[in-house]
Amino acid sequence: MNRFSAFTAALLVSAAATSPALAAPETYTVDSTHTFPRFSYSHFGMSTQLSKFDKTTGTVTLDKAARSGAVDITIDMTSVNTGYATFNEHIQGEDFLDTARYPTASFKSTQVRFEGDKPAEIDGELTIKGVTKPVTLKVTNFVNMPHPMLKKDAIGADATTVIKRSEFNAGKYAPNVGDEVTISIALEAVSAN
Repeated sequence: MNRFSAFTAALLVSAAATSPALAAPETYTVDSTHTFPRFSYSHFGMSTQLSKFDKTTGTVTLDKAARSGAVDITIDMTSVNTGYATFNEHIQGEDFLDTARYPTASFKSTQVRFEGDKPAEIDGELTIKGVTKPVTLKVTNFVNMPHPMLKKDAIGADATTVIKRSEFNAGKYAPNVGDEVTISIALEAVSAN
């Protein structure tokens, strides 16, 4: 090897050793004790009713360097919590959630759009009662930091979208009971590594 080639090789090795490693995508597991999808709707125009689901699982993948990500969430529809046991059973019936046939709902992202270094909107497919429709979640809050107790990288987010329940075969009593349903999700997830 001549002196020029040896010098060039030494520079390349030195540059490789001092360059920061390219960050790999990080996968986060949903913390089901701090992740709650909620839904709200107008009740005869008298009030806005708010309910939630108590069991949610899934993963979030985040590639900060590439400003990309993916979301895959499954909601246990039998865990619906309206605050009233009788209505919990009623809303799981065939006219609404039909949990006997469709015990879960899911959201799978197709694209995550960033503003700066934070996700701003998540396009994806929402499946409820076997019906899949495109929706866009608007991210209203996003944090990525070490979890204070678990000492692992973690993310937290709030996101929202609006759907028409009649489009998911759950339109009974509409429009008296509002057809438009606001879905909000408070999510926390911890690095799987």
